[in-house]
Amino acid sequence: MRPRIRRRGLLLKLFLLYPAIGSAQTDEIQVYDASIAAVGEREFTLHSNYTPVGRTSPAFPGGIVPDRSVNGAFEFAYGLRDYWELGLYLPVYTITNEGTIEFDGAKLRTLWVVPHARQKEFFYGLNVEYSYNLPHWDSARWTLEARPIIGFHEGRWDFIFNPILDSSFDGVGQTHFAPAARVAYNATERWALALETYSDFGPIQRSYDWEQQAQTLFAVVDYATAADSSLELGVGRGFTTASDEWVVKLIWNHAF
Repeated sequence: MRPRIRRRGLLLKLFLLYPAIGSAQTDEIQVYDASIAAVGEREFTLHSNYTPVGRTSPAFPGGIVPDRSVNGAFEFAYGLRDYWELGLYLPVYTITNEGTIEFDGAKLRTLWVVPHARQKEFFYGLNVEYSYNLPHWDSARWTLEARPIIGFHEGRWDFIFNPILDSSFDGVGQTHFAPAARVAYNATERWALALETYSDFGPIQRSYDWEQQAQTLFAVVDYATAADSSLELGVGRGFTTASDEWVVKLIWNHAF
């Protein structure tokens, strides 16, 4: 029991003492836990994020102003194997603070995981996304995200880390390090409470100064509404000038 207790203590330090970090405006605010659709199963996920108090200027010329905007995506997934899932985000969308509906782009993704991750103490995986972006959503037309998944189930506790790399195909040194992490307590089979962190530290060649980094901490509630549906609600608080001050996220998933 002593090695388990020591490891749990180290994991708590890793996730709870990890800097309170968060993401810039994005269509998907989620920590991947190596869950995938069953073989032959289809899933639909609605991602919707509202920024009640956010940055009042765009991240780049011609970009969307985050303050009082809604953004997200319709995600479709299909389970090919017990270790492999394919996904499509279409459309990625924004409703601006002026009420205009914008089409932001689309994404293809492929996800490989250790089979039956929920039943394993240690689990891992890799998600890769290839995105097409409209000029108002991203300064790069094509982008690539590589999201490794590393996690532990310790009794009722989940500890998950996604050391994400974002590329705009402008050189390895310009690839952004944008990690996300989650520590969750599963109160029952249906209810879970979690803290999630998201960030963008900037290019791996030379990271941004603190105030230039996107840094937000989310408090999250998960509820399994039925055997084939789940709902996630979260409230995020930004801590730097490059972050939105408050963000609310909703993720609804249904398998069929």
